[in-house]
Amino acid sequence: MSLFDRIMAAADVKRVMVSRDDALPGRAAPMPVPAEHLVLHRPLRGEPDETGAYGPAGIGDWGPDLRTVVLAGGCFWGFEEIFWQLPGVVSTAVGYAGGYTPNPTYEEVCTARTGHAEAVLVVYDPKQLSFDTLIQTFYTAHDPTQEMRQGNDIGTQYRSAVFTFDEAENEVAVAAARRFEPVLAAAGYGPVTSEISLMSDAGDGTFYYAEGYHQQYLFTNPNGYRCHAPTGLTFPEAG
Repeated sequence: MSLFDRIMAAADVKRVMVSRDDALPGRAAPMPVPAEHLVLHRPLRGEPDETGAYGPAGIGDWGPDLRTVVLAGGCFWGFEEIFWQLPGVVSTAVGYAGGYTPNPTYEEVCTARTGHAEAVLVVYDPKQLSFDTLIQTFYTAHDPTQEMRQGNDIGTQYRSAVFTFDEAENEVAVAAARRFEPVLAAAGYGPVTSEISLMSDAGDGTFYYAEGYHQQYLFTNPNGYRCHAPTGLTFPEAG
C-alpha cells in the first residue's frame, strides 16, 4: 500500500462514528474555563446552581433573556470567529459536543475515538438576533453537504451539526435545511447532511469546553488556520 493509500485509509477510519462502548474513557476532572471572552468581555459559561453544578449540558444558567445553541461546522477556530461577530451574540466558546468521552482533550478528539465534533457554543439575545437569522448564518458559513469532513479536514470531529436546547428551534433548524437544499442542488451540491438534534440527545448531552488556548483562538492568532469551506450561496427568502 502506498503512502497516499495509507493516508486515505486512515482518513476513512476517522469518518466512522465510534460507538459509546468503544469510546475512550476520558476523565472526571473538567477542563478549566477562562473567566472572560477575549472579544466580547462576557463569561464563557453561565451561572452554576446552588450546588456549584453547571447543569446537564455543562454550560450553566444564562438567565431567562438569553438563548443558547451549539453549532459545528469544521475547525472550531474559524467557526467561533464568525459567530462572535454577529450583532446580538453575547458570548461564544469552543468545545466538544455530540460524543461520549467525558472531559476529552483535543488530542483525544482528534483520534475520532471520542465521538465529539469540534463545536461552538453561541449565546445570543433573541430580541436582537432571531434564531432563523442565526441558523441561516450557520448553513451559509460552511458546506453542510460534506459528511464527516469540512474541506481538507476529514473526520467525525469536523462534521456539521446543530444541537439545540429547544424543540421549536430544532424544528426551525430542520426547516431551514430543507429551504436551503434546492439552492444547493441547483449549484450541484448534494443534500444537507448536518446532524440536527436536541443537545440532550447528542452523545452524552454535554458540551465540554475546549482547552483555554483554543478559546477565541483567531483573536490571539489573527493569521491562524480557518477551514469551513463555505459554498458562497445565498439563503433563500422564506416562502
